[in-house]
Amino acid sequence: MLGAVNPPVFENSLFTFASAEELGEAIMNEDERYVYWRGTNPTVDLLQRKLAALERGERAKCFGSGMGAISATISSLVSAGDHVLVLGAVYGPTTQFLRYLEKFGVTHTHVDDLAECAGAIRAETRVLYFESPSYMAYAVVDVAEVAGWAREHGLVSVMDNTWSTPLFQKPLTMGVDLVVHSLSKYIGGHSDLVGGVVAGSAELIRPLALTEYQLYGAAMSPHDAAKAIKGLRTLPVRMAAHQERGLAVAGFLAGHPRVRAVNHPGLPSHPGHALALRQMSGFSSLFSFELDTESRQDVGRFLDKLRHFRIGVSWGGFESLVNAPALTVEESVRATMGVPTGLVRLSVGLEPADVLIKDLGLALEGLSA
Repeated sequence: MLGAVNPPVFENSLFTFASAEELGEAIMNEDERYVYWRGTNPTVDLLQRKLAALERGERAKCFGSGMGAISATISSLVSAGDHVLVLGAVYGPTTQFLRYLEKFGVTHTHVDDLAECAGAIRAETRVLYFESPSYMAYAVVDVAEVAGWAREHGLVSVMDNTWSTPLFQKPLTMGVDLVVHSLSKYIGGHSDLVGGVVAGSAELIRPLALTEYQLYGAAMSPHDAAKAIKGLRTLPVRMAAHQERGLAVAGFLAGHPRVRAVNHPGLPSHPGHALALRQMSGFSSLFSFELDTESRQDVGRFLDKLRHFRIGVSWGGFESLVNAPALTVEESVRATMGVPTGLVRLSVGLEPADVLIKDLGLALEGLSA
């Protein structure tokens, strides 16, 4: 517009019409017509069209948070008495939301792998939800196989693709029905926005946009949409750098005597590496590793000795971050999840890899002292 290199930010909360008839038509199609900010907005709509194209989907709907997208998506697919299958480890708040749905008569079952799905599916199962790579463990599943199994059994498959971004993995092209993302991570890329998106077919997105999006009130602001659009412009450059630095740091840790294991699908030693190479075109820089310790105090000392890795819960920005479940999750819960005490999660940012490796090396040496 007017030769502006950056799209304008539409701040207005409402749009007016030339006639009552035009207003009535717009209200009936509020998922596509501009009526009120809670429905859609030109700046947000531009981001949605870009994300749909990146994911190779017909439509996308952006939300005020990743959990806004996840909760609205699941809610749109189930009713009281329905059942959700959850494959592998998924984002903690997603599990919390599924537990929340139990009071409305929606149940769920976690299974570790696809082989267990046959024994867990019920007549009332409607959705198969999963991540790949999975939460914390970063296990890789055969996306096409999972999507095919879901379709064969009449289930809607929903996959969280935040780890890879649409740049490195396109689940819709492998048969997944709906893809969700936290835009707060790599797509935003600068730790300055919170947002989410769901992408897929128009048949599945339209009812969600007209009901759950409107009623849950998790609308994305045009300012956050503008930030996400800027993030998309640099996404290929940033992800290439994240991949390079992440693999360098993971390789260093894999060879350190105080590290038991490194969970990064980009390493040849990872059990899912060959599969990842077939269905992904690159690797992000979020992964976990296990310190050679059973002591929660050791984990805390290790984090405290780091200087370039900041202690924080999010990921995907310029800054490198570190977190550890032993410090935030009760031992009984971790045991149920199979999370060892020494597990540490790293989000490798865009600082020089040698600086980050030196930082980790000194902290590991301090752990041995």
